[in-house]
Amino acid sequence: MTDAEVLARILDARHSCRAFLSDPLPREVIEEIVTEAQKVASWCNAQPWQLVVTGAEETGRLRAALAEEMKTASHTPDIPFPERYSGVYKDRRSICGWQLYGAVGVEKGDREGSHRQMMENFRFFGAPHVAVLTSEAELGPYGLVDCGGFLTALTLAATARGVATIPQAALASYAPFLHRFFNLSENRTIVCVISMGREDDSHPANRFRTSRAALNETLRWQG
Repeated sequence: MTDAEVLARILDARHSCRAFLSDPLPREVIEEIVTEAQKVASWCNAQPWQLVVTGAEETGRLRAALAEEMKTASHTPDIPFPERYSGVYKDRRSICGWQLYGAVGVEKGDREGSHRQMMENFRFFGAPHVAVLTSEAELGPYGLVDCGGFLTALTLAATARGVATIPQAALASYAPFLHRFFNLSENRTIVCVISMGREDDSHPANRFRTSRAALNETLRWQG
């Protein structure tokens, strides 16, 4: 198998996992994944990304603390969320959401069911580990772009080792809480939180895959 075929296979296999087994990962496996992800390009080789990763016991403590925080706290992300989704972006978002709801048996109009599934975000979908990804605030958008490349490499390196992941913006919306819980300085911008572990491949939430835009929607040749 060629390098190109291996890469294509990993890209095809990667997906956002929404149900994990509780078994923790060996620490060396996570360290291998991060080491591989750090090989991506960054602006002036700044490498602004930093991760805080929880062990299984600490993940449980974080889950309980976040549940308490959500009773009173409002959404305050370090990075502003999109103002809106319109046009094709709204369509893609909606299709993805209904694919998930359909997989887990939530029908349109079932507010209780959709809320219950939404709250799985804040349980980390049962993952034994979460990783908080931050960038250096003074590097601004370029630092965030670099972290996006690192995040992509992280999810692919994890997939190559049989480790499932899901990057979550929803968790980053409680940025002040995360800063306190993880003792993150104000010069670190929280980009997202990544839940990770072994996939529960028997769970219906993991039985659908999103589609990708046609090439002519993404690529335009000139000359």
